[in-house]
Amino acid sequence: MPDIPPVDDATRIRIEAAAFRRLRQHLLVDRPDAQNIDLMNLAGFCRNCLSRWYGEAAAEQGVDLSKEDAREVFYGMPFAEWKALHQTEATPEQEADFTRSFAENVGKPD
Repeated sequence: MPDIPPVDDATRIRIEAAAFRRLRQHLLVDRPDAQNIDLMNLAGFCRNCLSRWYGEAAAEQGVDLSKEDAREVFYGMPFAEWKALHQTEATPEQEADFTRSFAENVGKPD
């Protein structure tokens, strides 16, 4: 195991938050061409999962966000707008892969 310097909880949380913001930037800005269905098929999660997790984390902190509100916060725009700008129709192969992959992964599709 590497020799990782100890950090206090506040520093750890800032590091984790920065890593999350970088992941969000990568998925929304750097690679909007990566389709959610492909992310689900490969990794078992997608941008919609991240927005759902965001909403769940908000709820744990006493902040009530609807599914659509959490998506808008995560995507930086209404989800319908994101879909119109970046999401393509899934191919039959992608849908078949999704059906297979989903059966093997924990979680629920959005």
